[in-house]
Amino acid sequence: MASAVNRLVAKICLIGEFSVGKTSLVRRFVEGIFDERYLSTLGVQISRHTMHVDQTEFSLLIWDTAGGEELNQIVQNYYRGAAGALLVCDVTRPETLPALNAYATAFHQASPATPLVIAANKADLVNQRRLSDDEISSVAAVLSADWLCTSARTGEGVQEAFHILGRRIKRQRERI
Repeated sequence: MASAVNRLVAKICLIGEFSVGKTSLVRRFVEGIFDERYLSTLGVQISRHTMHVDQTEFSLLIWDTAGGEELNQIVQNYYRGAAGALLVCDVTRPETLPALNAYATAFHQASPATPLVIAANKADLVNQRRLSDDEISSVAAVLSADWLCTSARTGEGVQEAFHILGRRIKRQRERI
């Protein structure tokens, strides 16, 4: 007899400064492509994607938010009802890491006690990297977040980042 598959619908948000690669991560995850051209997200862009994690089928609504936005009421509305967030920083721009603290605070005001995963993006730019694992680990510890390096260009860590977030969402829902 085949085991039953659980089904979950989850809204997740990608959050971080402008040009850290949020849209590129979504496109790599959902469409399997990378585009060198930078197109700034205005407001929010919503994508749908289904993934399987540990015998659970997730129907994801992925909210890709604009970066560098002021953390105002409109942004709070984007975050409301989310099951978790992928916080994205750029390993070549160190200032994008501490900025995640403010984003996480605003996110948790709208969606309290939801899981966070940090995607330290652009890991393929090895010679330009300016963030250490220790620096990322420190911020992740403060935010109670898992973290990993990702590259939308090569695909490194992209599936894994969404799967880690999915596992954390599933564990949280099982406790409720």
